[in-house]
Amino acid sequence: MFIKLNKLYIFNFFKVFFLGFAFLVVLGCGGTEDPTVPYYDPNGSNIPNMPDTPNSNDNMPQYANIDFSHWKVTLPVDEDNNGGPDEYQPSVLINNAYRTLEAVKPFMYDDTTDGSIVFYTYPDVSTNNSSYSRTELRELINPNNSKENWTLFEGGIISGKLKMVEVSKNTDGSSYDYPKVIVMQIHGIISKEDMAAHSFSSNNGPPLLKMTWIDGDLWAYKKSLVNENTEGDALLDVSSDTWSDIKHNMGYVGYDAFDLKIVASDGKLEITLNEDNPFTFQDVSLDKWPFENYFKAGNYLGSTQPDAFAKVKYYELTVVH
Repeated sequence: MFIKLNKLYIFNFFKVFFLGFAFLVVLGCGGTEDPTVPYYDPNGSNIPNMPDTPNSNDNMPQYANIDFSHWKVTLPVDEDNNGGPDEYQPSVLINNAYRTLEAVKPFMYDDTTDGSIVFYTYPDVSTNNSSYSRTELRELINPNNSKENWTLFEGGIISGKLKMVEVSKNTDGSSYDYPKVIVMQIHGIISKEDMAAHSFSSNNGPPLLKMTWIDGDLWAYKKSLVNENTEGDALLDVSSDTWSDIKHNMGYVGYDAFDLKIVASDGKLEITLNEDNPFTFQDVSLDKWPFENYFKAGNYLGSTQPDAFAKVKYYELTVVH
């Protein structure tokens, strides 16, 4: 009995040994056929680098988060020879159609490497009420009627992620190194009712708020009454005799991306740069502001030098009313 058990034990031992050996041989052969499986030396030497694992999103195109359903764009050129800067309505920009418009592509185009839209401009054709050119979006609450706008009482919020990309140097003896560039606005407009009541020839109002890049700093320029006692129809005077700018430096942004949010409400403007505490304008001038408003965003270049230019990127842009 003892001998039989030992023979059985020896038989099972060799059986397990040979099966284990065969398994190791197969495993070893499989490993040598796969060069991506690294060999790890238990002593810590001759450990090869793991191969880089490609990110499936690295080479995928990225696009900005902007819905053009309620934006038209103004360009710094007059290709249609109508005497003013060319404009393209939401209907031809939506559903990514702006990417196929040959006239738009030089001035508003995707950078798919970082998910942005580049707004490029230089001095050429400007609107009747300005000396400066722009590649700039103009809000249209009603995409078919630019005369429908909003009051401060109705309010609105604009939020964007953007950055200055490149801007020319000043060569005209200016005290600034670079031209000013307005990157976001609340612009005033005379209401249909006041146009009818006063028979004004133009409905253009002053810009209530201009967020302006100046040598790397972001400044807020807000319209305020020259005389806070001004009342009634005199408030509708759009000249600098009635409305002038006060300003506040929001801080340095340089050429880095930043988040900007403006909350407009009755008698109050709140501006937030990145995660900083909001800066608030709240005064009698806002209480008396007689104009309707619309938001603007993009690249409004404050220079007429022949070689001037600027590029601004927008990654996100949203409006809420």
